[in-house]
Amino acid sequence: MSGADGLMAGAFGLGGIFLMADAETRSISAENPDGVKGGGAKADPEGQGPASVLGRGWKVRPCITLVPGETATLADVKGPGVIQHIWITVHPKAYRDCLLRMYWDGEKQPSVEVPLGDFFANGHARRACVNSLPVAVNPSGGFNSYWPMPFRKRARITIESQHPEEIRGFFYQITYALCDVPDEAAAFHAQWRRSLTTRECPEHVILDGVRGRGQYVGTYLAWTTLSDGWWGEGEVKFYMDGDKKYPTICGTGTEDYFCGAWNFGGDGPRQEGATTFSAPFSGYPLRDLSGLAGKHGLYRWHVMDPIRFREDLRVTVQALGWWPEHKYQPLTDDIASVAYWYQTLPAAAFPKMLPREARFVR
Repeated sequence: MSGADGLMAGAFGLGGIFLMADAETRSISAENPDGVKGGGAKADPEGQGPASVLGRGWKVRPCITLVPGETATLADVKGPGVIQHIWITVHPKAYRDCLLRMYWDGEKQPSVEVPLGDFFANGHARRACVNSLPVAVNPSGGFNSYWPMPFRKRARITIESQHPEEIRGFFYQITYALCDVPDEAAAFHAQWRRSLTTRECPEHVILDGVRGRGQYVGTYLAWTTLSDGWWGEGEVKFYMDGDKKYPTICGTGTEDYFCGAWNFGGDGPRQEGATTFSAPFSGYPLRDLSGLAGKHGLYRWHVMDPIRFREDLRVTVQALGWWPEHKYQPLTDDIASVAYWYQTLPAAAFPKMLPREARFVR
Protein backbone atom coordinates (compact mmCIF):
# COMPACT_ATOMS: atom_id res chain seq x y z
CA MET A 1 0.00 0.00 0.00
CA SER A 2 1.42 3.40 -1.00
CA GLY A 3 1.44 6.42 1.29
CA ALA A 4 -1.49 7.99 -0.55
CA ASP A 5 -3.41 4.71 -0.50
CA GLY A 6 -2.88 4.58 3.26
CA LEU A 7 -4.25 8.08 3.67
CA MET A 8 -7.38 7.21 1.73
CA ALA A 9 -7.92 3.78 3.33
CA GLY A 10 -7.56 5.12 6.85
CA ALA A 11 -9.96 8.02 6.35
CA PHE A 12 -12.59 6.68 8.77
CA GLY A 13 -10.66 4.50 11.14
CA LEU A 14 -7.55 3.93 13.19
CA GLY A 15 -6.47 0.94 11.13
CA GLY A 16 -3.94 2.78 9.00
CA ILE A 17 -2.89 5.62 11.29
CA PHE A 18 0.45 3.96 12.13
CA LEU A 19 1.52 3.79 8.45
CA MET A 20 4.17 6.21 7.25
CA ALA A 21 3.15 8.26 4.22
CA ASP A 22 4.98 10.41 1.73
CA ALA A 23 2.76 13.39 2.53
CA GLU A 24 3.01 16.88 3.99
CA THR A 25 0.35 18.23 6.36
CA ARG A 26 -0.79 21.82 5.86
CA SER A 27 -3.61 23.85 7.39
CA ILE A 28 -5.32 27.05 6.30
CA SER A 29 -6.97 29.51 8.66
CA ALA A 30 -7.36 33.26 8.99
CA GLU A 31 -3.96 33.19 10.72
CA ASN A 32 -2.36 31.42 7.74
CA PRO A 33 -4.62 32.06 4.75
CA ASP A 34 -2.23 30.42 2.25
CA GLY A 35 -1.34 27.41 4.36
CA VAL A 36 2.33 27.83 3.51
CA LYS A 37 5.09 26.33 5.65
CA GLY A 38 6.04 28.74 8.43
CA GLY A 39 3.31 31.15 7.35
CA GLY A 40 1.11 31.19 10.47
CA ALA A 41 0.61 33.94 13.06
CA LYS A 42 2.33 36.66 11.03
CA ALA A 43 -0.41 39.31 11.20
CA ASP A 44 0.59 42.63 12.80
CA PRO A 45 -1.85 44.06 15.40
CA GLU A 46 -0.67 47.57 14.52
CA GLY A 47 -1.31 48.74 18.06
CA GLN A 48 -4.99 47.73 18.08
CA GLY A 49 -7.13 44.80 19.19
CA PRO A 50 -6.69 42.13 21.90
CA ALA A 51 -3.11 41.40 20.76
CA SER A 52 -1.99 45.05 20.73
CA VAL A 53 0.15 44.59 23.85
CA LEU A 54 1.52 41.14 23.02
CA GLY A 55 2.29 41.92 19.38
CA ARG A 56 2.76 39.74 16.32
CA GLY A 57 2.39 35.99 16.82
CA TRP A 58 -0.32 36.23 19.53
CA LYS A 59 -3.75 35.58 17.99
CA VAL A 60 -3.96 38.71 15.90
CA ARG A 61 -6.28 37.54 13.10
CA PRO A 62 -8.28 34.46 14.23
CA CYS A 63 -11.33 35.17 12.02
CA ILE A 64 -12.63 37.17 9.06
CA THR A 65 -15.69 39.32 8.36
CA LEU A 66 -18.10 38.28 5.61
CA VAL A 67 -19.20 41.26 3.50
CA PRO A 68 -22.70 41.35 1.95
CA GLY A 69 -22.68 40.30 -1.69
CA GLU A 70 -19.03 39.26 -1.68
CA THR A 71 -17.32 35.87 -1.98
CA ALA A 72 -14.36 35.09 0.25
CA THR A 73 -11.82 32.49 -0.78
CA LEU A 74 -11.14 30.21 2.17
CA ALA A 75 -8.63 27.97 0.42
CA ASP A 76 -6.85 27.86 -2.93
CA VAL A 77 -4.36 25.00 -2.97
CA LYS A 78 -2.25 23.40 -5.68
CA GLY A 79 -2.35 19.61 -5.74
CA PRO A 80 -2.14 16.78 -5.61
CA GLY A 81 -3.57 16.29 -2.16
CA VAL A 82 -6.51 15.40 0.07
CA ILE A 83 -8.55 17.75 2.25
CA GLN A 84 -9.01 15.88 5.51
CA HIS A 85 -10.79 18.17 7.95
CA ILE A 86 -12.81 21.40 7.77
CA TRP A 87 -13.80 23.29 10.92
CA ILE A 88 -16.05 26.37 10.81
CA THR A 89 -18.04 28.35 13.33
CA VAL A 90 -20.15 31.48 12.85
CA HIS A 91 -23.46 32.99 13.99
CA PRO A 92 -26.57 31.03 12.83
CA LYS A 93 -27.67 33.98 10.67
CA ALA A 94 -25.05 32.74 8.21
CA TYR A 95 -26.39 29.20 8.01
CA ARG A 96 -28.82 29.68 5.11
CA ASP A 97 -27.62 33.10 3.92
CA CYS A 98 -24.05 31.97 3.11
CA LEU A 99 -23.22 29.52 0.34
CA LEU A 100 -20.30 27.11 0.66
CA ARG A 101 -18.75 26.13 -2.67
CA MET A 102 -15.88 23.80 -3.59
CA TYR A 103 -14.12 23.48 -6.94
CA TRP A 104 -11.75 20.67 -7.92
CA ASP A 105 -8.99 20.56 -10.53
CA GLY A 106 -9.82 23.76 -12.38
CA GLU A 107 -13.51 22.98 -12.95
CA LYS A 108 -15.46 26.22 -13.52
CA GLN A 109 -18.62 24.92 -11.92
CA PRO A 110 -18.64 23.91 -8.26
CA SER A 111 -18.73 20.30 -7.16
CA VAL A 112 -20.15 21.46 -3.81
CA GLU A 113 -22.78 24.19 -3.57
CA VAL A 114 -24.72 24.12 -0.31
CA PRO A 115 -25.95 26.64 2.29
CA LEU A 116 -23.37 26.58 5.06
CA GLY A 117 -25.51 25.10 7.84
CA ASP A 118 -27.13 22.43 5.70
CA PHE A 119 -23.73 21.11 4.58
CA PHE A 120 -23.01 20.32 8.24
CA ALA A 121 -26.47 18.77 8.87
CA ASN A 122 -27.75 21.96 10.52
CA GLY A 123 -30.73 23.02 8.42
CA HIS A 124 -33.57 25.34 9.40
CA ALA A 125 -30.90 27.99 10.21
CA ARG A 126 -30.52 26.63 13.73
CA ARG A 127 -28.00 24.63 15.71
CA ALA A 128 -28.21 20.92 16.46
CA CYS A 129 -25.45 18.69 17.82
CA VAL A 130 -24.37 15.92 15.46
CA ASN A 131 -22.18 13.05 16.67
CA SER A 132 -21.41 11.21 13.45
CA LEU A 133 -18.15 10.14 11.86
CA PRO A 134 -17.96 12.25 8.67
CA VAL A 135 -19.81 15.25 10.17
CA ALA A 136 -19.66 16.43 13.78
CA VAL A 137 -21.35 19.55 15.15
CA ASN A 138 -20.26 20.26 18.69
CA PRO A 139 -21.48 22.86 21.21
CA SER A 140 -22.11 25.57 20.29
CA GLY A 141 -22.09 25.38 16.53
CA GLY A 142 -18.64 23.92 15.94
CA PHE A 143 -18.99 22.58 12.39
CA ASN A 144 -16.64 19.73 11.45
CA SER A 145 -16.37 17.79 8.19
CA TYR A 146 -14.16 14.72 7.88
CA TRP A 147 -15.24 13.80 4.35
CA PRO A 148 -11.98 13.08 2.47
CA MET A 149 -11.76 15.36 -0.56
CA PRO A 150 -9.02 14.38 -3.03
CA PHE A 151 -7.78 16.75 -5.72
CA ARG A 152 -5.09 16.37 -8.36
CA LYS A 153 -4.35 19.86 -9.65
CA ARG A 154 -6.17 22.39 -7.49
CA ALA A 155 -8.69 22.75 -4.68
CA ARG A 156 -10.62 25.99 -4.18
CA ILE A 157 -13.15 26.60 -1.38
CA THR A 158 -15.23 29.78 -1.15
CA ILE A 159 -17.99 31.25 1.00
CA GLU A 160 -20.48 33.76 -0.44
CA SER A 161 -22.48 35.95 1.92
CA GLN A 162 -25.96 36.95 0.78
CA HIS A 163 -26.86 38.32 4.22
CA PRO A 164 -27.84 42.02 4.11
CA GLU A 165 -25.38 42.98 6.86
CA GLU A 166 -21.77 42.20 7.69
CA ILE A 167 -21.24 38.90 9.48
CA ARG A 168 -18.37 39.26 11.91
CA GLY A 169 -16.54 36.40 13.53
CA PHE A 170 -16.31 33.82 10.75
CA PHE A 171 -13.76 31.31 12.06
CA TYR A 172 -12.39 28.48 9.93
CA GLN A 173 -9.56 25.96 9.59
CA ILE A 174 -8.98 23.62 6.65
CA THR A 175 -6.42 20.84 7.09
CA TYR A 176 -5.08 18.89 4.13
CA ALA A 177 -2.29 16.56 3.07
CA LEU A 178 -0.12 17.21 0.03
CA CYS A 179 0.36 13.74 -1.45
CA ASP A 180 -0.16 11.62 -4.53
CA VAL A 181 -3.77 10.73 -5.27
CA PRO A 182 -4.65 7.21 -6.52
CA ASP A 183 -5.97 6.98 -10.07
CA GLU A 184 -9.23 5.45 -8.81
CA ALA A 185 -9.99 8.34 -6.41
CA ALA A 186 -13.22 10.15 -7.31
CA ALA A 187 -14.13 13.77 -6.58
CA PHE A 188 -16.36 14.75 -3.65
CA HIS A 189 -19.72 16.39 -4.46
CA ALA A 190 -22.60 17.84 -2.46
CA GLN A 191 -25.79 19.47 -3.75
CA TRP A 192 -28.67 21.26 -1.99
CA ARG A 193 -32.29 21.30 -3.11
CA ARG A 194 -35.55 22.55 -1.63
CA SER A 195 -39.12 21.93 -2.72
CA LEU A 196 -42.71 22.08 -1.53
CA THR A 197 -44.37 18.74 -2.16
CA THR A 198 -47.97 18.63 -3.38
CA ARG A 199 -50.86 16.25 -2.86
CA GLU A 200 -50.76 15.56 -6.60
CA CYS A 201 -47.03 14.75 -6.46
CA PRO A 202 -45.87 14.22 -2.88
CA GLU A 203 -42.25 13.68 -3.85
CA HIS A 204 -39.05 15.61 -3.19
CA VAL A 205 -36.12 15.14 -5.55
CA ILE A 206 -32.91 14.79 -3.52
CA LEU A 207 -30.63 14.39 -6.54
CA ASP A 208 -31.04 14.22 -10.30
CA GLY A 209 -29.05 14.75 -13.46
CA VAL A 210 -25.92 12.96 -12.24
CA ARG A 211 -23.88 11.58 -15.11
CA GLY A 212 -20.76 9.46 -14.82
CA ARG A 213 -19.44 6.80 -12.50
CA GLY A 214 -19.32 7.06 -8.74
CA GLN A 215 -20.88 6.28 -5.39
CA TYR A 216 -23.58 7.98 -3.34
CA VAL A 217 -22.46 8.41 0.27
CA GLY A 218 -24.95 10.48 2.22
CA THR A 219 -28.28 12.28 2.66
CA TYR A 220 -29.30 15.12 4.95
CA LEU A 221 -32.92 16.29 5.15
CA ALA A 222 -34.28 19.45 6.77
CA TRP A 223 -37.97 18.51 6.78
CA THR A 224 -40.70 21.00 7.72
CA THR A 225 -44.11 19.43 8.32
CA LEU A 226 -47.10 21.63 7.55
CA SER A 227 -49.77 19.46 9.16
CA ASP A 228 -50.24 17.41 12.31
CA GLY A 229 -49.63 13.71 12.41
CA TRP A 230 -46.94 11.30 11.30
CA TRP A 231 -45.08 12.41 8.19
CA GLY A 232 -42.54 9.66 7.51
CA GLU A 233 -44.29 6.88 5.58
CA GLY A 234 -42.64 7.83 2.29
CA GLU A 235 -39.92 5.73 0.70
CA VAL A 236 -36.43 6.81 -0.39
CA LYS A 237 -35.72 5.56 -3.90
CA PHE A 238 -32.56 5.27 -6.00
CA TYR A 239 -32.93 5.22 -9.78
CA MET A 240 -29.59 4.28 -11.35
CA ASP A 241 -27.98 3.30 -14.63
CA GLY A 242 -30.98 3.73 -16.89
CA ASP A 243 -33.84 3.14 -14.44
CA LYS A 244 -36.98 4.94 -15.58
CA LYS A 245 -40.34 4.25 -13.93
CA TYR A 246 -39.13 1.93 -11.18
CA PRO A 247 -36.01 2.20 -9.00
CA THR A 248 -33.37 -0.41 -8.35
CA ILE A 249 -33.15 0.46 -4.64
CA CYS A 250 -36.34 1.20 -2.72
CA GLY A 251 -36.62 1.56 1.04
CA THR A 252 -39.61 0.88 3.27
CA GLY A 253 -40.16 4.27 4.91
CA THR A 254 -38.47 7.52 5.85
CA GLU A 255 -37.49 6.66 9.42
CA ASP A 256 -36.37 3.24 8.18
CA TYR A 257 -33.98 4.81 5.67
CA PHE A 258 -32.49 6.89 8.50
CA CYS A 259 -31.97 3.65 10.42
CA GLY A 260 -34.76 4.20 12.97
CA ALA A 261 -38.07 2.36 13.25
CA TRP A 262 -41.74 2.73 14.17
CA ASN A 263 -42.04 6.54 13.92
CA PHE A 264 -38.88 6.96 16.03
CA GLY A 265 -40.99 5.79 18.97
CA GLY A 266 -43.65 8.49 18.58
CA ASP A 267 -47.38 8.03 18.93
CA GLY A 268 -50.52 10.16 18.72
CA PRO A 269 -51.37 13.20 16.56
CA ARG A 270 -48.06 14.96 17.36
CA GLN A 271 -45.94 11.84 17.71
CA GLU A 272 -45.45 12.24 21.45
CA GLY A 273 -42.49 10.27 22.74
CA ALA A 274 -40.48 10.30 19.50
CA THR A 275 -36.77 10.06 20.29
CA THR A 276 -34.00 12.07 18.70
CA PHE A 277 -30.60 10.43 18.35
CA SER A 278 -27.19 10.96 16.76
CA ALA A 279 -25.05 7.96 15.82
CA PRO A 280 -21.92 7.38 13.69
CA PHE A 281 -23.75 6.77 10.40
CA SER A 282 -27.33 7.98 10.95
CA GLY A 283 -29.31 10.32 13.13
CA TYR A 284 -32.42 12.37 13.90
CA PRO A 285 -30.78 15.23 15.81
CA LEU A 286 -33.53 17.85 15.47
CA ARG A 287 -37.21 17.56 16.37
CA ASP A 288 -38.93 20.87 17.11
CA LEU A 289 -42.72 21.08 17.35
CA SER A 290 -42.81 24.40 19.20
CA GLY A 291 -44.19 26.36 16.24
CA LEU A 292 -47.07 25.91 13.84
CA ALA A 293 -44.79 23.90 11.57
CA GLY A 294 -42.71 20.99 12.82
CA LYS A 295 -39.00 21.01 12.04
CA HIS A 296 -37.04 17.78 11.69
CA GLY A 297 -33.38 17.16 10.81
CA LEU A 298 -32.17 13.72 9.69
CA TYR A 299 -28.94 12.31 8.25
CA ARG A 300 -27.78 9.01 6.79
CA TRP A 301 -24.18 8.38 5.74
CA HIS A 302 -23.50 5.48 3.37
CA VAL A 303 -19.92 5.09 4.57
CA MET A 304 -20.10 1.34 5.08
CA ASP A 305 -22.64 0.81 2.31
CA PRO A 306 -21.97 3.25 -0.57
CA ILE A 307 -24.46 3.10 -3.40
CA ARG A 308 -22.42 2.64 -6.56
CA PHE A 309 -23.56 3.72 -10.02
CA ARG A 310 -21.92 3.50 -13.45
CA GLU A 311 -23.87 5.88 -15.67
CA ASP A 312 -26.45 8.01 -13.88
CA LEU A 313 -28.32 8.50 -10.61
CA ARG A 314 -31.59 9.98 -9.36
CA VAL A 315 -32.70 9.97 -5.70
CA THR A 316 -36.15 10.86 -4.33
CA VAL A 317 -38.16 10.76 -1.11
CA GLN A 318 -41.93 10.65 -0.77
CA ALA A 319 -43.94 12.75 1.70
CA LEU A 320 -46.66 10.47 3.05
CA GLY A 321 -48.71 10.35 6.23
CA TRP A 322 -51.97 8.65 7.18
CA TRP A 323 -55.63 9.22 6.38
CA PRO A 324 -58.23 7.64 8.64
CA GLU A 325 -59.01 4.00 7.88
CA HIS A 326 -55.31 3.27 7.38
CA LYS A 327 -54.82 4.89 3.97
CA TYR A 328 -51.72 6.80 2.94
CA GLN A 329 -52.12 10.58 2.92
CA PRO A 330 -50.13 12.64 0.38
CA LEU A 331 -48.56 15.58 2.24
CA THR A 332 -47.71 19.14 1.34
CA ASP A 333 -44.41 19.58 3.20
CA ASP A 334 -41.36 21.83 2.87
CA ILE A 335 -38.28 19.65 2.35
CA ALA A 336 -34.66 20.74 1.89
CA SER A 337 -31.93 18.19 1.26
CA VAL A 338 -28.23 17.74 0.75
CA ALA A 339 -26.96 14.84 -1.35
CA TYR A 340 -23.33 13.76 -0.91
CA TRP A 341 -21.52 11.62 -3.47
CA TYR A 342 -18.21 10.93 -5.21
CA GLN A 343 -17.86 10.73 -8.97
CA THR A 344 -15.55 11.12 -11.91
CA LEU A 345 -14.96 14.56 -13.41
CA PRO A 346 -16.29 16.45 -15.25
CA ALA A 347 -19.73 16.37 -13.64
CA ALA A 348 -23.03 17.63 -14.97
CA ALA A 349 -23.97 21.20 -14.08
CA PHE A 350 -26.03 21.75 -10.91
CA PRO A 351 -29.49 23.35 -10.97
CA LYS A 352 -29.41 27.09 -10.34
CA MET A 353 -29.24 27.81 -6.60
CA LEU A 354 -32.43 29.29 -5.17
CA PRO A 355 -32.16 32.98 -4.25
CA ARG A 356 -31.89 34.00 -0.61
CA GLU A 357 -35.59 34.83 -0.28
CA ALA A 358 -36.45 31.28 -1.41
CA ARG A 359 -34.13 29.82 1.24
CA PHE A 360 -35.69 31.71 4.17
CA VAL A 361 -36.59 29.66 7.21
CA ARG A 362 -39.45 30.58 9.57
